[in-house]
Amino acid sequence: MSVNGTTGTQLTPPSPATTGALGSTTANVGQVDPLLDKNAFLKLMMTQLKEQDPLNPSDPSQYLGQLAQMTTVEQETNIAQSVAQTATEQNDTTALALLGHTVDYIDSSGNTQTGTVQKVDFSNPSGPTLTINGVGGISPGSVSDVS
Repeated sequence: MSVNGTTGTQLTPPSPATTGALGSTTANVGQVDPLLDKNAFLKLMMTQLKEQDPLNPSDPSQYLGQLAQMTTVEQETNIAQSVAQTATEQNDTTALALLGHTVDYIDSSGNTQTGTVQKVDFSNPSGPTLTINGVGGISPGSVSDVS
């Protein structure tokens, strides 16, 4: 494995003998490969440190920059997952709050209907659905008024 000496920004993959589960892709320092998780990144970095020429060592600040970038991406991913989970829980809570209320909603043909929410179904992978006056599969998003 070597670091491009002219720009110092391109990593070349290790030889097939040292590649293992890391694959054989080339990654630019300024870009994060979506297939490279933090463990694979650390293995790649350690292999690169072991394989470097002791008389011509790589710049350690590059490794720190790459590690900081990987940490940032990991934290952003965790935040995005947390926000998505919060949104799902909020949608579930909103659907449950409609239970027993009379609502106006837009049916599948685009007409406004009125009825009482009798049931909330959570089995649909795209989110909860309502049963209003015996009609199931109604999205809470189609509700236009709650009384």
